[in-house]
Amino acid sequence: MPPIIYQHDHPDRFVAGTIGMPGERQFFLQAKSGRTVNSVALEKQQVQALAERIDELLDVVVRRAGGDSPVPAAAREADRDNAELDMPATAEFQVGTMSLAWDTEENTLVIECFPITETEEGEEEDTSELDRLRVVLDGAQGREFVRRSKEVVAAGRPDCPFCSRPLEPGGHICPRANGVKR
Repeated sequence: MPPIIYQHDHPDRFVAGTIGMPGERQFFLQAKSGRTVNSVALEKQQVQALAERIDELLDVVVRRAGGDSPVPAAAREADRDNAELDMPATAEFQVGTMSLAWDTEENTLVIECFPITETEEGEEEDTSELDRLRVVLDGAQGREFVRRSKEVVAAGRPDCPFCSRPLEPGGHICPRANGVKR
């Protein structure tokens, strides 16, 4: 069976979002083009890593372009998207690996997400036969994705000022406080 490619070229919306309460949140990437909405599930660390890498890549594009960059230096207020995920947010698959590239001819950012697969240790993964979410963004869309992703990741549980572990709503047993619940 050929792989399914969920393709979104310059989507109306490409965001990271969550469902659930802090500490129990499920993270999603969601692309929307017209009436087509595709969501994939992933881990918080994957959202954070993707946002950091996109930000770094866009910074490189800006530096190399000098004063004539197709990428804004920061997210623009006009592009701000703080809306909730479109519901129902049903994941097409759980993300395993992601790829990121800058298309110099089209001046676009290309993001591909692939499902988790089981491969032998040291074995190269052949992604050509895997389903994927493929999103093509311009520089402004990329900057907005980074801005929102950072906010989504930071919106979780606050860290304990003593041990830096996440605080539960009812406090937690802090190892730095000799097991006293704070």
